[in-house]
Formats: sequence, C-alpha cells, structure tokens
Amino acid sequence: MPLANSQRITLMKTTLPAFLLVALCATPVLAETSQHDFKGAATAEIYKHASGDELWIYRFEAAGHDPTSDKRPAVVFFFGGGWNGGTVTQFEQHSKYLASRGMVAFLADYRVKSRQNTGPDACVADGKSAIRWVRKNAQRLGVDANRIAAGGGSAGGHVAATTGICGGLDDPSEKDSQVSSKADALLLFNPVYDNGPHGYGHDRVKQWFPAISPAHNITKDDPPTIVFLGSRDPLIPVSTARKFDADLKAVGVKSEVWIYEDQPHGFFNESKNQEAFLDTVLKMDSFLCGLGWLEGKSDEDTLESLLKKPLPKKG
Repeated sequence: MPLANSQRITLMKTTLPAFLLVALCATPVLAETSQHDFKGAATAEIYKHASGDELWIYRFEAAGHDPTSDKRPAVVFFFGGGWNGGTVTQFEQHSKYLASRGMVAFLADYRVKSRQNTGPDACVADGKSAIRWVRKNAQRLGVDANRIAAGGGSAGGHVAATTGICGGLDDPSEKDSQVSSKADALLLFNPVYDNGPHGYGHDRVKQWFPAISPAHNITKDDPPTIVFLGSRDPLIPVSTARKFDADLKAVGVKSEVWIYEDQPHGFFNESKNQEAFLDTVLKMDSFLCGLGWLEGKSDEDTLESLLKKPLPKKG
C-alpha cells in the first residue's frame, strides 16, 4: 500500500541524517548579483538597487577619453540567458572593441529569475533603468545623450529592443522618470523580440503582452536597428526577422538583417563560431559608421587581438 505523505515524512526523519533533512526542508537561497572583476579594464558603478540587490554597470573607454571635454556615442549591452540567468561578461569583447573605436561601452547586469526570482518584466525595467542612468550621467561620463545604443543577445536582445521600441514598462520606483530610457540605436544578436502567442516565451510574458513584445510595438519613432540571426535558430524563425525588418522599413526606420546560413542560436559568440563572431562585429562596426557614430575603417587587428583563441594559421 502506498505511504501517505505523513508516513513518508516520518520515514525520512528516521532514515536521513539531520543535516540532510535541514538541506531538504530549508528555503532555497538565491544567488545575488556581485561585482565582476574585469581586471582593471572597466570602471564599475552601481546603477540601481532593486529586489534587495545592487545592479552593476561596467564602463569601457577609449584611450585618452576625456569626459570633461568629450561627447562620444555610447552603447549598453545586455547578456542573454532566457530571462533566467546569464553572465555580464558575454559582450566584453564587443565593448572593448567599440571602446577602441571611440565609443563609451557599457555592460549592464540586470535581475534574472535564478538570482532574484524575478520575471521578464524586471529584466525590461532594469534595461530601461540602465539606459536612463547613462543618459542622466552623460555629461559626467563624456557621453552624447542623443547617441546611446542598446545591444544584446537572445533575451538580452529582447531587453535591448524594448528600450528602443516598447513604451512604458519602466520601474515604477524610478526617481528620474523624466529622463528618457529610449535607446537611439539597436544592435541585436538573435533577439527574442516576437513574444506573441506564436513567438518566444509568450506564456511567461502574456501578463504584459503586447506592451512587452517589440515586434508588436513598431512605430515610426523607433531607432535604427541591425539584427543578426542564424537560419537554424530554433527560437527565432527567419520569417520573424524578415517581417520585423520589413515592418521597420515600412514606417521609415533604418533596418538591416543578416541571416547566417546553417547557424544555430548563439552562433555569434566566439565560443560557438569564431568566424561568425568576427563577421558580426565588423558588420556592427559598418552599421555604426553608417549612422555617423564611428569614423574610419574597422580595426580588424584590434578585434583579432580580443579573441580568446588565436585564429588558425593560414596555409
């Protein structure tokens, strides 16, 4: 005869050591966001307190950058991880490269389910807070407040896209709501930006749908956008990217979409595909040059120096 719940508990108490019973019965403790050490390559600041945690933002600058006189374009990158996790280091190479090209680049940590037990709405709110923080501090940081891009991959691409396209969804406790949280350009790497019934993560965001879905909020004041996607991405169909591109262009917004044949989700990371990593960064550089944010030729030598593994020797 099956044991009743009370009998199972009694049996466990008589057979398991006390320390295991404590571990089984204790409420799980969530990991908190902690400051990452980029080994002196970045300046770290807290841009927000939320859910009892400190959210850090890391800044990379060009050599010789003088905040007292410079007014440079900036970019804020958001890591991917399905709104569940992820690491703030994901776009470190992108940030260092764009800093070498003259931009001020930021990596923003934000709340996720595994660390703060929050939902996608908190991810979006934090993304908007990060853009607002950079804009509010633009003069101190030597940033042009009218040229702040948002970039990211996967769910981080969703966060970035919402800052440029989706109105509202700001943190209600934000003290500086009069400062715009809208990004001025979008750099999106396989972004999960269609969150409709047939898109990504609808069950998790339907409470805020359609406001939280970039694909459902396209208007003529949206920022210029570039998207990179693998043709074999199981989360974002090529048709979604093509429609997003067409919808932006239909309202007069500059848009580019680059489809990489036979590539999966996350293909743009060096760990997945070194060649695709280099190509997407160089295309991002060209896009920013087209906006007038960067000048001159791309710096392939610097980019290659940022690789974690050296390129295979030719011949």
